[in-house]
Amino acid sequence: MAASTTAAPSAGTFWADADKHLVRYGGEFTDEIIEHAAGSFVFTAEGRRLLDFTSGQMSAILGHSHPRIVTTVQRQIGTLDHLFSGMLSRPVVDLARRLADTLPAPLEKALLLTTGAESNEAAIRMAKLVTGRHEIVSFARSWHGMTQAAASATYSAGRKGYGPGAPGNFALPVPNAYRPDFTTADGSLDWRRQLDFAFDLIDAQSTGSLAACLVEPILSSGGIIEPPAGYFAALRVKCRERGMLLVLDEAQTGLCRTGTWYAFERDGVVPDILTLSKTLGAGLPLAAVVTSAEIEQEAHERGYLFFTTHVADPLVAAVGNTVLDVLIDDRLDERARTLGTFLHDGLSALADRHAVVGDVRGRGLLAGLELVADRETKRSSNELGARVTRRCLELGLHMNIVQLPGMGSVLRMAPPLTATEEELSLGLTILDQAIGDTCR
Repeated sequence: MAASTTAAPSAGTFWADADKHLVRYGGEFTDEIIEHAAGSFVFTAEGRRLLDFTSGQMSAILGHSHPRIVTTVQRQIGTLDHLFSGMLSRPVVDLARRLADTLPAPLEKALLLTTGAESNEAAIRMAKLVTGRHEIVSFARSWHGMTQAAASATYSAGRKGYGPGAPGNFALPVPNAYRPDFTTADGSLDWRRQLDFAFDLIDAQSTGSLAACLVEPILSSGGIIEPPAGYFAALRVKCRERGMLLVLDEAQTGLCRTGTWYAFERDGVVPDILTLSKTLGAGLPLAAVVTSAEIEQEAHERGYLFFTTHVADPLVAAVGNTVLDVLIDDRLDERARTLGTFLHDGLSALADRHAVVGDVRGRGLLAGLELVADRETKRSSNELGARVTRRCLELGLHMNIVQLPGMGSVLRMAPPLTATEEELSLGLTILDQAIGDTCR
């Protein structure tokens, strides 16, 4: 029988227990015991305050312990938290309706789930059923989740050692303007030629069963890479020519982070299916699949099944409604645009001061800074990125870095939309010092 304790174990005991009892699930654990969090900061057991430039797992867009979220959880947990999955509650229907109100036609039908992987799994399953096909196309640096179909459409990491993925998955080259593979006469990215070449290869490999293209509007784990304007319109044409559905994964970009409610608004391209997760629950496990009435009807007639334990749970749906309330009441789309400009300008100033900063990119409050060992050759350095990240943590800034082969020098930043200019300035100051200390 497990022993009960009244006092918190010592740090030594804590780490011994962690080492003995926790399954390691990716990378190393941060060498800090986190006791609590509030706003833009997390606080350690040793009393250190860490500025959270990752919004938790890129999710807590309203910061930690937002008072309106706290009030909603306290109220809802005492009235209606979880139901049999075939039962409906007011928070669920309200959230589905309100999500539709934030989206362009014909996106109006929502399925409420828990995680990004689950929402992508549900979207892929729907696309396969509706089209009667099974082949899925996604970006070569994509991250869509760790469940079977989502993991099979994920190429940035985690493919080796687990046996075959789902059959019929193809990778698109990433249209990376900083590191172009197809170029025009002036050396800039020729994304149209790249896209044509990619689909020539896909057509050659396809068995004639292309179902959907699942992509992120801005690749996050892939290094904060935003395809050029016009790319998604051209991609949609490629999909239409082949009878494929276009599925956009806005786990990190949806709900005001990029300065608009959805990142796809920049291109005027409406997906056939939209997946949301991280930002929708502002740190709590809530995700959604949103599609048209036509696609939903076809899926239903064909017997669409995605019956899970926590589908349409009222507690997190109530939180989702509160998230929408705060985003609207506080005009956080406008705030993300303003603060995003402030952050981007600050990062560009760092690039002027430090030769190791090769590129600054992103949109709104989703930003990326790529460190290079040599600006001329753009030679990256995983070790350089790791050293800067460690120094940031020592100085009080939690910076999320993509510790993946070939991407270890890309720093990802996604501060809460509720952050202040002073907090962003603090983060920039710490990052400036960390680069200076590391790269002298």
